[in-house]
Amino acid sequence: MTTQELPSNSSVQHAGDEDQLRLLAIFHYVVAGLGAVFACFPLIHVALGTMLFLQPEFMTKGQSAPPPAQWFGLIFMIMGGFFVLAGWAAAICTFMSGRYLSKRKNRMFSLVMGAVLCVFMPFGTILGVFTIVVLSKDSVKALYARE
Repeated sequence: MTTQELPSNSSVQHAGDEDQLRLLAIFHYVVAGLGAVFACFPLIHVALGTMLFLQPEFMTKGQSAPPPAQWFGLIFMIMGGFFVLAGWAAAICTFMSGRYLSKRKNRMFSLVMGAVLCVFMPFGTILGVFTIVVLSKDSVKALYARE
């Protein structure tokens, strides 16, 4: 074989990087969907807090409820709502990071989201570590610079 017939090492490396970025984008979409679904669980707390706030006597079987029961319901609503909105925001940002990975844009946003995803055990941690490792490679940085 002559050297003209062999593929260059850089073209093989770029193809491998392209495959890794494509897979990372797909996994970002999957983790974003899972995150959005799991972020809905605190809606149970919001519903329970709303019932406690609007009708505090439902917990005491018709007897008069102490006044702090309404405050407890309000705290349940606020905290549950906060966790739902924070989870949805993280899911949206993860989805955006997947879009940016597939378009080879905003590398720093995807790198930061990879660090944020490390907090969400276990899938987010795995995805975050792989995102940081892949986006830190010089050959991937070159792909982003090319775009």
